[in-house]
Amino acid sequence: MDQSNIIIRSATADDIRYATAITAEMESSAKARGTGIAKRSADYVSKKILEQKAVIAVTTDGHWVGFCYIEAWGHDSFVANSGLIVAPQYRKSGIAKAIKQKIFQLSREKYPAAKIFGLTTGLAVMKINSDLGYEPVTYSELTDDEDFWAGCKSCVNYDILVSKERKNCMCTAMLYDPTDHYEPEETASEFKKQSKIYERFMRLKQGRLIKFLNRNKSAAKGKTSLFGLLNF
Repeated sequence: MDQSNIIIRSATADDIRYATAITAEMESSAKARGTGIAKRSADYVSKKILEQKAVIAVTTDGHWVGFCYIEAWGHDSFVANSGLIVAPQYRKSGIAKAIKQKIFQLSREKYPAAKIFGLTTGLAVMKINSDLGYEPVTYSELTDDEDFWAGCKSCVNYDILVSKERKNCMCTAMLYDPTDHYEPEETASEFKKQSKIYERFMRLKQGRLIKFLNRNKSAAKGKTSLFGLLNF
């Protein structure tokens, strides 16, 4: 796809006009995948734009193409590049990677000492992160800020996260540590060699977590039915 008419830049106050369309596409995309990202309101996206913590891609004639924003946690010791979304007609064109690179650069400028992390269910996003120097990690290496984890409540997989005591979920955690990390060339090369293994691992993990959740729901339903019988 020709990208000569697409501009990727830091979002400005004028871009608030796109907030409703962006959040609607975030929700629609999550439903289509059957997995979720934390739901965000148009007001929340607008706030990120006004705080100069967002990157947007737009066409030269004024249509939005993609978006991503920064969230800081744990007294700015952790940063997440969240809400990455690309309009359907521009997907698989390299726009997502370009936005990720721009928001990563902005995060490093604003929070040079912070660890940058992400949660994703997609192998494509894992590859983009690896190209930037992220590495897969356990959830224990992420922020323990309660406000961050509270943001997962709107995700369709929140029950799994809770049942696993926030130690695991459908998402894979990835982290960039500015004080201790491999160079992007190294992480990208490693991901390329291990991509089939990562893909298989993610499918196995997600399949087992779904079975785990279904068993818990069945058990809970059984207990409810028994409770109802005892109190008939």
